[in-house]
Amino acid sequence: MPTPHTILMHMDETARMGERIRFARMLSESLDADIVCRPCSMPGLMPYPLALGAAAPAVQAMRAAQEASRDKLYRLFTEYGGGSPRLHWIEPDSAAPWDFARHAFYADLMLLGQRDRHDPMDPLLPADFLPNLLMQSGRPAVVFPYAGKAGPIGRTVLVAWNESRESARALSAALPWLRTAASVHAVTYGGDVQQPLERLRAFLHAHGVADPRLHASGHDGDVGNQLLSLGADLGADLLVMGCYGHSRAREWVLGGATRTVLESMTLPVLLSH
Repeated sequence: MPTPHTILMHMDETARMGERIRFARMLSESLDADIVCRPCSMPGLMPYPLALGAAAPAVQAMRAAQEASRDKLYRLFTEYGGGSPRLHWIEPDSAAPWDFARHAFYADLMLLGQRDRHDPMDPLLPADFLPNLLMQSGRPAVVFPYAGKAGPIGRTVLVAWNESRESARALSAALPWLRTAASVHAVTYGGDVQQPLERLRAFLHAHGVADPRLHASGHDGDVGNQLLSLGADLGADLLVMGCYGHSRAREWVLGGATRTVLESMTLPVLLSH
C-alpha cells in the first residue's frame, strides 16, 4: 500500500477524544497526510426511543443535545488540533453513525477509538460500530487505545501473521510504517509456521524491510493475549493484524483474537478485514 494521503478520523464524545486528536496531528505530520475529522454518534435522544413520542419538547431537546455535542467536539478539535492545516473539520450530518462507512470509501485509512464500556458516552454508538465499519468499508484502520499517552507510532512494529486474506491486507496497509521502522517483528502461531514466516521474510525484503525478526509459537490458544503480551515485551508501538469476524443475525461477531485485542489493547492497532 502507498503512504496514506487521506485519513478519516471518527470523532465522538468519549473521554479520550482530545488525545485521539493529538495523535491524529502527529500521524498527519509523520505521513504528510490530510485528516478529515468527522463527528459521528447517535443523535440526541436516540438511545431513549420512548422519548421520541413526546413531540415538540423531545425534538427541541434532541436538537439542543446535537448542538451541544457539535460545539464540544469543535472545541476539542481547536484545542488539540493545534491549528494544524492538515486537520480538517467536517460538520456532523444527520445520517451518522450508520452512514459513516460510506465516507470511509473516500479515505485511504481510518483512525478510530477503542471502545471503553466504562465511559458514560460509550452508549452513544451502536455496540458493533467498530467491527461493522471495518467490515462494511473494507478500509484499514488504526485503532487508538483508551489507555496511555498519545505518541508516535512505527518505530517498533509487531505483525501478527497467518496465511489469510485479512492478514495480507493488514500487512499491505502497514508497509509505510514497516519500511521506516527501527525494528520489525512478525509472529505466527500453530503447527507448521516456519515456511509461512520465511515466505513473509522474503516479501518484506522485497518491500525494503531489511531485517525483520521472526517469532514462532506452536501454542495457538488465546492468541489475542499472547499478542498483547509479546507486544509489551518488545516495547512495540504498533500491532498489525487482520480483523476476523462474520455477520450473524444483522450483528457482527468477531473472532476470538480480534475481540480480545480490541477489548484489552494498550497500543495502537492497525486492523484490516
